[in-house]
Amino acid sequence: MRRFLRASLRANGFQVVEAATAREGLAQAAGRNPEVILLDLGLPDGDGRDVAQELRRTTRAPIIVLSARGQEHEKVTVLDLGADDYLTKPFGMEELLARIRVALRHARLPVGGSSGEGYQAEQLRVDLSARVVQRDGSEIHLTPTEYKLLATLIRHAGRVITHRQLLQEVWGANFVEQTHYLRVYMAQLRHKLEKDPTRPRLLLTEPGIGYRLRETEP
Repeated sequence: MRRFLRASLRANGFQVVEAATAREGLAQAAGRNPEVILLDLGLPDGDGRDVAQELRRTTRAPIIVLSARGQEHEKVTVLDLGADDYLTKPFGMEELLARIRVALRHARLPVGGSSGEGYQAEQLRVDLSARVVQRDGSEIHLTPTEYKLLATLIRHAGRVITHRQLLQEVWGANFVEQTHYLRVYMAQLRHKLEKDPTRPRLLLTEPGIGYRLRETEP
């Protein structure tokens, strides 16, 4: 896997620094200040989940987990610990490169920032500075909670956000177990914003994990 990643990433213009163990990885991250970190969970001297948690305490670099562990609870745990994205092996290089591009774009934003002043994809247009939401050119009214949920997804467009993360950001720490809130409000958002709410193309479900808003169009 490391040989494959090294060759593929270098062929796409990336400079690659490798680490074979958790200890070496933490040392490299501290000394090299990487732009993005690819992390396997199965390490010879520790669990990648502990590494992700430690990395998040010491660096803002995006962390993309690459692992054969495909269980939903594994993904949720490592994302809640601070990872930015998760790819299950086997995966395609094009998909990984797309996730890296999204992670790097978010890393260049200021803390608490968003991807520009709005969002645009297919029929949906959102102007965050004016708080205007349009579908097919017509303005759509959202409740304050619907708008806050949409704005949170826009700030993380292209990335999976766990149920717990969304509930904490939109409703607060006392509501992190109330997943039915998300189901209700996501259904309302899809009804208002998607052309076909039963087959959403923008507000995407990551089964058992959370939601992902499709990345903005160039």
